[in-house]
Amino acid sequence: MRATFVYAWMQLKSYFRDPVSLFFTLGLPVMFLVVFGAIFHNDSAVNFEVAIFNHSETEFSQQFIENMEKQEAFTRVDVDSMDEAREKMGRGQLDTVIELPATFGQLNAQGQPTGEVVVYYEEGSPETGQTVTQMMDSVMNELGAQFGQQPPLFSVARKATDTTIVSQFDYMFAGLLGFSILSLGFFGLAQMIPAWKKTGALRRLKVTPLTRGQLIFGTMLTFLVIGMLVLAVMFIVGMTVFGFDMRGEWMQIVPFLLLGTITIMGFGLLIGGAVKNENQAAALTNLTAFPMMFLSGVFFPSFMMPDWLQTVSGFMPLTPLVEGIRYIITENATLVDVAPQIGMLCGWLVVVYVAAIKLFRWE
Repeated sequence: MRATFVYAWMQLKSYFRDPVSLFFTLGLPVMFLVVFGAIFHNDSAVNFEVAIFNHSETEFSQQFIENMEKQEAFTRVDVDSMDEAREKMGRGQLDTVIELPATFGQLNAQGQPTGEVVVYYEEGSPETGQTVTQMMDSVMNELGAQFGQQPPLFSVARKATDTTIVSQFDYMFAGLLGFSILSLGFFGLAQMIPAWKKTGALRRLKVTPLTRGQLIFGTMLTFLVIGMLVLAVMFIVGMTVFGFDMRGEWMQIVPFLLLGTITIMGFGLLIGGAVKNENQAAALTNLTAFPMMFLSGVFFPSFMMPDWLQTVSGFMPLTPLVEGIRYIITENATLVDVAPQIGMLCGWLVVVYVAAIKLFRWE
């Protein structure tokens, strides 16, 4: 272990003496954070994604829903229950819920339909509920005017849910953290080790008492420190510049990030150690990294993909990492809650490091 830590310390000092490497390691993730932050930090929307629950059996309620679906300001999202709707609202996948009570559309003494519409909104985003309520008021007034009735036949009630709003940036931030870990592990380690082979640095280390396992774990420790520094900078920028709301506990997210970073770096060590040169490393890196980048929920939610593709992406190592980060930082999940993701990462960690040691070549 002493040889491993000495080697890691030597590599860490060498890395921090290279300003170009430092710029691309720290600068590129922050640049991506700024670009995506500028895109997703503005949550103003002209179209609301709503779920509609119809508890009324009247023909008028069916006509009302058909009319709602034609409104350009609303996009209906299919959900099976109110609990699922609240969960989607908490994750930012749904703006509001519109409920039609059982009495909606029943006729009054004059034979005219009446009723009340209930609009549920996030307690942390009252402006959304107010906007949707005003829009529904306008729709209700138009309906009442068609029957020539002066007293309002329809009304709109507004109720806040107990879930907490997740902004688009907060949801995307987990993907950006996963992308930074992926970049450091694949595009950093996988390219650096073949470069060491080219310069003969590993050939000289081969004649020392340093073993393959010590070199691999020492290199991992070096990049683990750098990775934690990169993630810390991203958290600071996200919270100070873009108002990122950290809902989880730091004691939960830090060990999960450590596990995920160690696991993803194992792939870079595997590729960089097994190939002969940088050309082979680049080809294998692109072949493995890009599918994970676009199928693991980094840039867009995985629930938008077809079911069969979600099943495939579930076995990719980056998927449990991004999912676990997202659950912890946006839903205040604990390590117990993300146990399935931890189990998947641990499984990949054992496989990839055993393969990295077995397939490592010095030249």
